[in-house]
Amino acid sequence: MNRLLYVVLLQLGVVCAQGQAAQHTRLPKQPDALVQSLYSQVVARHPSGIPYGADKRIFSPYLSESLLHKIDLATACSRDWVRQNQGRILKGPFGWAESGLFSGANERTDPLTFQIERTELEKDGSYLVYVRLSGGAPPDKPWTWDVAVKVVKKNEHPAVDDVIYLKDKDQDVEYRLSESLGY
Repeated sequence: MNRLLYVVLLQLGVVCAQGQAAQHTRLPKQPDALVQSLYSQVVARHPSGIPYGADKRIFSPYLSESLLHKIDLATACSRDWVRQNQGRILKGPFGWAESGLFSGANERTDPLTFQIERTELEKDGSYLVYVRLSGGAPPDKPWTWDVAVKVVKKNEHPAVDDVIYLKDKDQDVEYRLSESLGY
């Protein structure tokens, strides 16, 4: 019985590894094209908080192992907080809970359009891809805001490693997705 279980688990591991490799090969290999593809999904799906279910399956292949690990830690902390506060009506102390991980907090969670502005190579070999997002449906006047997406390359595959929510007239301070996750 143990031998059969071992064989089944080994086959499952191979299938999972092949699935991950296949997802990476389908994603664009250039940082700006990867971010273009990612934000097409953001605009279409409007993810809020940490993605789960179908959103998690769609967004995870875009993300670096480091960012996925930070998201997993934030999810575990959230579950532990809920467990510890079971039966109480409290709002969780998580900045990311009502934010768009890829777009920002408050009215910035549901961008309607986006445009890649520019891509810059950083000294550490990563890239910053600047994205202009817009929101506001007619008859409201549209508004825009910018984020910078940090893209790293691992094994020749680009992956989103962080999102920087840039300071502007409506947002007093620049902050990062990794900071809002608590790490």
